[in-house]
Amino acid sequence: MHTTLTEHARCLYGDEYRAAPPCDREHDEAYFLEELTFADAEAILDMLRQLSPHLVDGYLPVRIRNLAYRLVLLQRPDEPALMREAADSLYLNGPDWDDLAADLRQRADALDAAAR
Repeated sequence: MHTTLTEHARCLYGDEYRAAPPCDREHDEAYFLEELTFADAEAILDMLRQLSPHLVDGYLPVRIRNLAYRLVLLQRPDEPALMREAADSLYLNGPDWDDLAADLRQRADALDAAAR
């Protein structure tokens, strides 16, 4: 049984840095998505940073990584560094997401400017 979101993701998608934890059950992405949807920001960030520590690596599917960042930003909407991290992830996925990534960077810059 998985005790963390990270373990569940590692078991479901694999991890190029660590072995999957022992698991005695079938995996269902729908159950993982439900767990991800209701996870707190810290659990999601832990998963992202453990499974993709250098942003360009890891086995998390792009759709899962994008959803994870979206969920974190909904919980932490005023963190410029996090917005930039999410934007960097979007830029890696091709031009389809470049407009959203640019918008995130602009919002992060505006937050930084307002804080000065």
